[in-house]
Amino acid sequence: MGYLPRAVALVWASARVWTVAWAGLLVVQGILPLAIVYLTREVVDALALALKSNGDWTAIRQALISAGLVGGTLLLEEVLRRVSQWVRTAQSELVQDHVMDLIHSKAISLDISFFETSECYDQLHRARVDSLSRPALLVENIGALIQNGITLAVMAAVLVTYAAWLPAVLFAGTLPAAAVVGWYALRFNQWRIRNTMNERRVRYYDWLLTQHEHVPELRLFDLGTHYKAAYQRLRRRLRAERLALVRQQMLAEIAAGCIALLTGGLAVAWMAWRAVRGSGTLGDVALFYQVFNQGQRLMRTLLENAGEMYRSMFFLENLFEFLENQPQLVEPTKPTSLKPMVPVGVRFEAVSFRYPGSSRPVLNDLDLDIPAGRVVALVGDNGAGKSTIIKLLCRFYDPEAGCVTVDGTDIRELSVKELRQRITVLFQQPLHYQATAAENIAPDASHSETAREEIERAAVAAGADGPILRLHEKYDTMLGKWFGGAELSVGEWQRLALARAFLRQADIVILDEPTSAMDSWAEADWLNRFRTMVAGRTALIITHRFTTAMRADVIHVIEAGHIIEAGTHNELVALGGRYGRSWKEQIREAGERSLAH
Repeated sequence: MGYLPRAVALVWASARVWTVAWAGLLVVQGILPLAIVYLTREVVDALALALKSNGDWTAIRQALISAGLVGGTLLLEEVLRRVSQWVRTAQSELVQDHVMDLIHSKAISLDISFFETSECYDQLHRARVDSLSRPALLVENIGALIQNGITLAVMAAVLVTYAAWLPAVLFAGTLPAAAVVGWYALRFNQWRIRNTMNERRVRYYDWLLTQHEHVPELRLFDLGTHYKAAYQRLRRRLRAERLALVRQQMLAEIAAGCIALLTGGLAVAWMAWRAVRGSGTLGDVALFYQVFNQGQRLMRTLLENAGEMYRSMFFLENLFEFLENQPQLVEPTKPTSLKPMVPVGVRFEAVSFRYPGSSRPVLNDLDLDIPAGRVVALVGDNGAGKSTIIKLLCRFYDPEAGCVTVDGTDIRELSVKELRQRITVLFQQPLHYQATAAENIAPDASHSETAREEIERAAVAAGADGPILRLHEKYDTMLGKWFGGAELSVGEWQRLALARAFLRQADIVILDEPTSAMDSWAEADWLNRFRTMVAGRTALIITHRFTTAMRADVIHVIEAGHIIEAGTHNELVALGGRYGRSWKEQIREAGERSLAH
């Protein structure tokens, strides 16, 4: 229960006014059952007197008044229950939104490395999935625990007036149920932690089977049945394990319920025996039966509430454990600022790097110079470390050895936010936003005329204006199938991503395979405008296409994590090294294909 104070603080921070109203309603609702119990005794005794009075109006009127008070109290209880539901719903919605805001804020602050380990994904999965239901359930169970606790306390006070040992009997009868609740809450949480990865795998199979981008490959290779069977196989296993746990809990609860029923029956029999001996009235028997019966019901409810709160504590453990994660990339205490609106030069100096959890070095004593205001191309095999260079320059990671500098300043001495604002990147696998064409280019732009003009200029620069103007609502056309929008080709999506990269007037432009999805005509058109687009800016292009690389001022060839060649296209061809051999081989194959046709 160590997380309970933090949970209460979380609820209070989310919905102060609603929490005050909720607490007031809990107190009133907790006391009302006692009023109903006492009024019931009055009704029973008044009816007994009315039956003995041979129709005396005074006795009948007293019975009617008592019955009316019971009815009014029951009506008030029902009204308060409905009002409480409304207040609790408003409160739980605010709590849920607050928790999701905490999760989202933490997620966008964490390093990329956090999202590259299975254990961290499991932690995030548990925190995020539970956040949809657990906050509301936690609020509900805290309220029920308080309300039922108040009612039980006043019921116990009533029982003490008959015999001091009766509350102990009431408590003892429910001890087995308490043990069952605690034990199975613990077992269920242990089962869930063991199966978090399996639950994520089930979601993954469902995602594969239901998202449109997977349909062509699943149909062509007939993989739908395979993944459907994998989903069902894993679900059968999870379902069987969970049902076994629930079945065991059910049997234990039945046994505990029998013990509670036996103690309750003995207590009521004792009270009936007292009434027979003249130590109580018929109203006392009715009151005692209601108090003890409600007391046992309240104890069972309290135990259920406690069990749910116990399970919610595990959720809170997952949530607070996730929220306690801190970025590993440290911001400088006194960051250095770069000169605004000045072309910047970038250097990688003896940089070595390996990804967290990996023993294989990706970059090995790498030296790379990207002069200010120049266009540099980086070519090499897949896995040579090209994309890693982008991640280090954007400071998604820090190198193990060496340093990355911008205008001679180690980027670890710069504010991460300022550094990234000076960089724009077309990633190799850019996002396809399920939004309008304009919002794909500028997801966070305003709707002003100036913003639209800048968006349109970026689209023209990237060659995205042609595909956009063919859409039925042009820049206001919804794209993607999630919300019923239009679909684009891979190349057209890439041009939108290029426009998004060009929209930011950054000092450093990084393009990772900018023409990979373009046809030869589109590539030629884009390359003809490329130098104009990056004029006055420092540009790094990662590419497998020599037709793109040859437009650069300098070409670096990377192999096994370090630079093996550098120069202009003509210099590298004349050198006859790795680049020159690949260029000549490509020209020879192109000639052979031309002759064959």
